[in-house]
Amino acid sequence: MANHSMEKNKIVLLPFPFDDFKQIKVRPAICLTNVIGKHAHIVVAFISSKMPDEKLKSDVMIAKVQSSFKQTGLSVDSVIRLHKLVTIPKQIIKRELGSADVKLANEIRKKLNDLFD
Repeated sequence: MANHSMEKNKIVLLPFPFDDFKQIKVRPAICLTNVIGKHAHIVVAFISSKMPDEKLKSDVMIAKVQSSFKQTGLSVDSVIRLHKLVTIPKQIIKRELGSADVKLANEIRKKLNDLFD
């Protein structure tokens, strides 16, 4: 995906490590930054289709019933886990799925501010 420009709020597929870092699975993530620096890094947050038993303050729900769901490129109800962040080189992104609309982007920004406050 080297010739695509990744932008903040894009939803992408990439190899993402499990909590134990022993396995990797291709999963959706949301770009929280534009490309950074000469090595083209991007900070991303993990997106899961497994709804948590306990919703955390840093979780952002994305439901199929939302009018902007289709633009995300996701296929099922999902949750953005803002406490699961990683910085990745842009080159490992497999493909772009979609993007967050303004309302979702604003909710993400607010929850990130709360998380790091």
